[in-house]
Amino acid sequence: MPCFLTNYTGNGEKMITSTSSSQVKHVVNLQKKAKLRKEEKQFVVEGVKMVSEAPEDRLVKVYVSETFKVDNEEFLERMNYDSIGKDVLEIVTDNVFMRMADTQTPQGIMAVVRMSDTDLEGILSDKRNPLLLIIENLQDPGNLGTIVRMAEGAGVTGIIMSSNTVDIYNPKTIRSTMGSLYRVPVIYVDDICEAADVCKSKGVTVYAAHLKGADNYNKKDYTKPTAFMIGNEGNGLTDKLADKADEYVRIPMQGEVESLNAAIACTILTYEAVRQRL
Repeated sequence: MPCFLTNYTGNGEKMITSTSSSQVKHVVNLQKKAKLRKEEKQFVVEGVKMVSEAPEDRLVKVYVSETFKVDNEEFLERMNYDSIGKDVLEIVTDNVFMRMADTQTPQGIMAVVRMSDTDLEGILSDKRNPLLLIIENLQDPGNLGTIVRMAEGAGVTGIIMSSNTVDIYNPKTIRSTMGSLYRVPVIYVDDICEAADVCKSKGVTVYAAHLKGADNYNKKDYTKPTAFMIGNEGNGLTDKLADKADEYVRIPMQGEVESLNAAIACTILTYEAVRQRL
């Protein structure tokens, strides 16, 4: 008996019915493999919010489950994916969608999205007063996602990450950004120290949160072009990168606590800059 990879709905619409479909395999691999995401410059987002907020010009494919299609006709008409391009919207059976999804209880909609093509020059050419984050070797997806979400709220003009920082297009990181990933310029660089030097050459003052900081973080002037360095959760900044800072600052601690969670420390520093700029 022949095995069909596609079938048709009652309305005559094409529907993917098999997990052996090349499209299904591609989505599953994009979810799992950072190397493939990097090579193809694409990533997968799940859920109504993440899909509906994706920039139209970066949408590659939108996949909906059969049940989602039936229950959300008005939403799909409003999004008008057919206007973006032929075959952008694909319908899959509920079982196939479960195979494609990274989440345990998927909402029934996901999309393949192109990565932004911004670079360091693009970030530094932003006409807004620079407020940058330089992140080295951060490893927790939730931490990085929280930082990206915070960065949008604070008006951060760019996030520059070392190549050994956790993949921002990891499904868990993407979910924790709550859509901010689309709106905050983010880049990876091969040489984070060189990137810090480039920022300084453009008039950006670079601060490192460091135990050796002589002054509390709120004693500095962040109304000028500013960058904050944030290091690894366990080890902080490497000496090589910390040495690139114009100044060390410290966040005062009581009790026996030596340091804060990286996302919390980043938020404290960044929102002090926001407060001063209001």
